[in-house]
Amino acid sequence: MNKLPGICLVVSGPGLVHALGGMANANMNCWPLIVIGGSSDRNQEIMGAFQEFPQVEACRLYSKFSLRPSSLGAIPAVIEKAVRCSIYGRPGACYVDMPGDFVNLQVNKSSVKYVKCCLPPPVCTAEHSAVTEAASILARSRQPLLIIGKGAAYSRAENSIRKLVDQCGIPFLPTPMGKGVVPDNHPNCVAAARSRALQHADVIILCGARLNWILHFGLPPRFRPDVMIIQVDICAEELGNNVRPAANLLGDINAVTEQLLEQLVLMEWKHPSYSEWWKGLREKMKSNEETSKALALQKSLPMNYYTVFHHVRELLPRNCILVSEGANTMDIGRTMLPNYLPRHRLDAGTFGTMGVGLGFAIAAAMVAKDQTPEQRVICVEGDSAFGFSGMEVETICRYNLPVVIIIVNNNGIYSGLDTDSWKEMLKSGEPTVCAPPVCLLPNSHYEQIMSAFGGKGYFVKTPEELQNALKASLAEKQVPSLINVMINPQADRKQQDFHWLTRSNM
Repeated sequence: MNKLPGICLVVSGPGLVHALGGMANANMNCWPLIVIGGSSDRNQEIMGAFQEFPQVEACRLYSKFSLRPSSLGAIPAVIEKAVRCSIYGRPGACYVDMPGDFVNLQVNKSSVKYVKCCLPPPVCTAEHSAVTEAASILARSRQPLLIIGKGAAYSRAENSIRKLVDQCGIPFLPTPMGKGVVPDNHPNCVAAARSRALQHADVIILCGARLNWILHFGLPPRFRPDVMIIQVDICAEELGNNVRPAANLLGDINAVTEQLLEQLVLMEWKHPSYSEWWKGLREKMKSNEETSKALALQKSLPMNYYTVFHHVRELLPRNCILVSEGANTMDIGRTMLPNYLPRHRLDAGTFGTMGVGLGFAIAAAMVAKDQTPEQRVICVEGDSAFGFSGMEVETICRYNLPVVIIIVNNNGIYSGLDTDSWKEMLKSGEPTVCAPPVCLLPNSHYEQIMSAFGGKGYFVKTPEELQNALKASLAEKQVPSLINVMINPQADRKQQDFHWLTRSNM
């Protein structure tokens, strides 16, 4: 959120092992993180010391840099390198190991290798010839598309990308954490026609996004076989993964976007708003939006996902930070809950990690509390996702953080059972044998966890109850809130053109 590395202090052995998942998540999402871990005394290595574990070696799999300082005097230089590695090039995780015997050691001040903090990461621009080629390819396109990744948000490229969209009339599609770089309500946003845009674009500017599973590897049938990719990335090794680019633009996303925009302005190129491409996209957007609206306005109870998100969307502050995780909760919420500002959405990310929601909400709330005290963090969780880290509610209450948790509760993972069906199932035998593994206990009162720690909890079943609970939660300035929203256990996404996960044809 601020381009500075997060710092995580962990104890030795199991403490470090539990941190490996977070390190892997940060590394996969290209977020700067420094983990400093205690470890067993050096003179007890291979003796079976308390919590002895090969920590430096283990962390190498999940980080850009992993090292134990050779002495107390070397610590400043090692920390400087860890900071530098975490933010230079493609950001990621770094590990510094601190043996237990360092704690009581003393060192002569003259032997300490003091170093200054590293300079900010250098801003690199793309080769001029590559920029010229990219602009020429784009100018020849008939069905252009701009994909905005979270790398663009990290690079603070919102102003230059907004100019590119406005001046060149390009349809754009944000990735989940690229949302808000250009506001979701911008007329050129084609998120409501995502599949159509990806499948038929002839030229795509890939701006700080990767052609991984989230973008279906850039391959047919989700993309045209002959699509031309203009790839903009800070990492040279990423260029050409899965699809050979028509143009490589290596450099800082913001700086390269400005280069490309300057070239397109010189060429006086703008994609016409009345093109057949725009016509087809608008028709598909209108059709999909009408389908979602019909689902959102259904009056039947229990509610479905679309009804819940419709009423939540009507009340959310425009500057709130959205945190989301879950299965359908996250996927449908991404399309229904708009972002208007960059770096205001956190979710399961590239690694698809469940259990990060409340931790992300805590971190975002700490930033908000320090920089913009009136800002709220809205954490939208599936009931299963909440189960991974639900006790962090105590942390939220302990520090009195500006967090509102909304649990979209369908009694299970993707689907569950209602109370009557659960009771009927129990008649056939032990739940350990009969209960489907994706089902959770029906009507669990998660809001009572919040109440137990002094926050406000709400259990809601109707749109009116949801509206009243969310209004009260947003008006509450003293304590956090949790709204447990019961929905139809069999509620699902609207019919999709493709399965969400692209699988191999082998």
